[in-house]
Amino acid sequence: MRLGITGHRGLSAQVERTVRNALDDELRKYDPDELLGVSCIADGPDAWFAEAVLDRGGRIEVVVPAVQYRDGLPESHHPTYDELFARASEVHRTGMRESTSQAHQAGSEILVGLVDRLVAVWDGKPARGYGGTADVVAYARRTGVAVDVVWPEGATRDRMDGSKGCRTPDDRC
Repeated sequence: MRLGITGHRGLSAQVERTVRNALDDELRKYDPDELLGVSCIADGPDAWFAEAVLDRGGRIEVVVPAVQYRDGLPESHHPTYDELFARASEVHRTGMRESTSQAHQAGSEILVGLVDRLVAVWDGKPARGYGGTADVVAYARRTGVAVDVVWPEGATRDRMDGSKGCRTPDDRC
């Protein structure tokens, strides 16, 4: 089974714990020997999903939206990104250089094209910028890819400090 991931970044530590548990529950539905996760391995659900797939004995493929993509991620995430990237059985690239919303959406479209199902860590609300989680879910549904939404009851996209959660310049989560 080829599963992809999309999800909101910048979630609180409390939401992270519940989302990680929900992702583990979702992955238990699949035989680890046949499990392939496809992820852009950004900080948050993308990386948590890839780690969970590997922990269950599955394999991962990585989609790189842009040459400068890693540089736009929080520096604290770089070691995790590098480790997951090194463990990827295959890497797919958009060919774009700058890490823009358009590149992120292009990467997500490649990801959706590679999978049988998409797991979405999504609160069901519109994207806060082009290429956000809602846009990826909409694209998957338009192209006939099944979407499994994972969003723990009571979770919020906004962190406890009142900020909106996503830490990217274009706030696309």
